[in-house]
Amino acid sequence: MFIVSARVPAERRLAATLYAYAFLTDMVLLYPVYALLFADTGLSVGQISSLFVLWSAAGILLEVPSGAWADAVSRRLLLCLAPLLAAAGFALWVLVPSYPAFAVGFLLWGAGGALRSGALEALVWTELDRLGAAGRYARLTGRAKTAELLGVVAAMGLAAPVLALGGYPVVGAASVAACLAAAAVATRFPEHRAPEPPGHDPADEIQPDPDEPGWWASLRGGLAEARADRSVRAALLLVPAVAAVWGGLDEYTPLLARDTGIPAAGVPLLLLLVWAGTTVGGLLAPAGERLTDRGFAALLAGAALALAAGALLRHPAGFVLVGVAFAAFQLATVLADVRLQARITGPDRATVTSVAGMATDLTIIAVYAAYGVVAGAAGNAVAFAVAVLPYLLLAGRLATRRPARRVRSNRSLAENSGVS
Repeated sequence: MFIVSARVPAERRLAATLYAYAFLTDMVLLYPVYALLFADTGLSVGQISSLFVLWSAAGILLEVPSGAWADAVSRRLLLCLAPLLAAAGFALWVLVPSYPAFAVGFLLWGAGGALRSGALEALVWTELDRLGAAGRYARLTGRAKTAELLGVVAAMGLAAPVLALGGYPVVGAASVAACLAAAAVATRFPEHRAPEPPGHDPADEIQPDPDEPGWWASLRGGLAEARADRSVRAALLLVPAVAAVWGGLDEYTPLLARDTGIPAAGVPLLLLLVWAGTTVGGLLAPAGERLTDRGFAALLAGAALALAAGALLRHPAGFVLVGVAFAAFQLATVLADVRLQARITGPDRATVTSVAGMATDLTIIAVYAAYGVVAGAAGNAVAFAVAVLPYLLLAGRLATRRPARRVRSNRSLAENSGVS
C-alpha cells in the first residue's frame, strides 16, 4: 500500500514516502507495554529508570555525529538503518528478556533515533528546495508529525488484543515487522545533494584535511555554520526553547490526569484530548507560517497560559485547555524547525539540525529534573504551571523585537528567525 507509481509527481512521492515512514516508525506495539515487560521480568523501578537514562544518553551522544555522517555519506542510508537498529533491539527484548538485553535494546533504539533525527529533516528540505517547493516544508512536516501520532495511537489500540493473543513475543514480532516495513519505505526516499547557494565561495569554508574522515569534515562544517552565522544560531536555539519543556511535560500528563480525581479507567480518555490537540497542531502548520515574531510570541504565551490554567483547574474539564495548549506547542515546534531549515545555507544541514536535536534532548533532561523537584514539593498541577514560565519569558523576548513582515515564503520565513 506504500508503493508510489513513478508517474506520480516527485513532490507527491516524497510526501507519501514521508508519511508512510513516519507512521511505521512509531507504530511500535511495544510502546504501551514495554514497562510491563520489564516489570514482569523482575526489574525494579530503579533498574527501569536506569534504562531510560541509557536511552536518553545514547541519543544525546550520537545525535550530532550521526548528523555529520548523514551529510558526509547518505541521508537515505541512515533513514534505512535507523528502524533496523530499533528492530534488533526489540527482537533482543523478547528473545532474551533480561536487564542486559533491555539495556542493549535501548542503546540500539536510541542510536536509531539519532540516525533518523537531522537526516530526515535535511533530506525533506533539500528535496523540496530542489523542486522549488521549499515553502511546502511546514505542510509536509506538520502532516508527518500527525502520521507519527496516528502510528502511536494505532500501536496503543492493537497492543492489548495482540498481547492477549500471543503475549510479549507476538507483540515484539509485530514491532519488528513495523520497523522492517519502515526501512523498506525509506528506500523510496529520493536523495539529491543541494547545489551551492548563489555567491558561495568555497574559500570561505573550512577546507578538509585529505586524511580527515568525511563525517568529521561535515561535523566541523555544520558546527562552524551554527557558530559563525548569528541567524542560524538564533534559529537553532529557538528549537529547544520551544520543543523541550512541553516535550518533557508530555510524559507527566497521565499523572496530571489522575490528580483530577477521575477513575483510572478514565485517564486514557483525558489523554485522548492531549493526543487530539497535538494532532491538530501539526495540521495547522501551513497557516502558522504567516505568523510574525509577535504572532509567534502570542502563540507561545497563549499556550503557556492555557496549560497552566488547565493544570491548576484540577478538574477533568481542564484537559480541554491542556489539549489546546499542546496543539499550540506542536504548531510552534514545527514552525521553529521550519525557521531553522530556512536559515541553513551550507551543505551540512543534517549536522546543524542534529545540534538542535541534541540541545532539545539535553534541555528535556533538565526539565525532568526540575519537574521532579517541584512536583515532589507542590504536586503535579503546580509543576505544570511553573514549567510554562520559560515560554512567557521567550514570548516577551519575541514580542519586543523589531516587527517583522508576515511570512509567505521560505525566503521571507528566513528573515523571521525568532530569538537572537
